[in-house]
Amino acid sequence: MYLAMNRFKIHKDRAEDFIRMWKERESYLDEMEGFVAFHLLRGAEEDGAVLFASYTHWREKKDFENWVGSEQFKKSHARAHQSDRTMFAGPSKLELFESVI
Repeated sequence: MYLAMNRFKIHKDRAEDFIRMWKERESYLDEMEGFVAFHLLRGAEEDGAVLFASYTHWREKKDFENWVGSEQFKKSHARAHQSDRTMFAGPSKLELFESVI
């Protein structure tokens, strides 16, 4: 099992906009070999920002690496630069995890 998580701090008053952006995106994840699941998680509120994490579950690390190098990845991230950056209370952080037990 391999997990890829992106953590985001979103201004509290823009949290619903952030959720809507994820709901309306085209992800193409289901076209990828080894893709298991996707979740957008909402966490705690702190200092006027809400913590979110996007979570993708892959069968193995190689499946995730294939995703990152794929045309589907390029298509799904093509509009990322167009997103309203004012909703972000800081930079996102990618965290990768491989199951050991």
